[in-house]
Amino acid sequence: VVVPRTKAEKETKRPSLFRVLLHNDDYTTQEFVDWVLMAVFHHDPESAHRIMLHVHMHGVGVAGIYPFEIAETKAEKTMSLAREAEYPLLVTVEAE
Repeated sequence: VVVPRTKAEKETKRPSLFRVLLHNDDYTTQEFVDWVLMAVFHHDPESAHRIMLHVHMHGVGVAGIYPFEIAETKAEKTMSLAREAEYPLLVTVEAE
């Protein structure tokens, strides 16, 4: 008996990914950026500090790469925490 194989109706494809970027400014403290990278983006202290220094030296750095909704939520959460702490930290999201 030959059983024909059927192809799945629709292939599931991975969602597009987006980078969450932190932008350097002259007011947001390095300690705050370290804290946000650990609290919002779940980096360990060493990687958080390394990313913060990259942002400080190069003007911008990647905090994380996520599907769009997650990237947008993390960017908004970070900006909200920065405003509460009275920092002008800019966080943007761009396609990977």
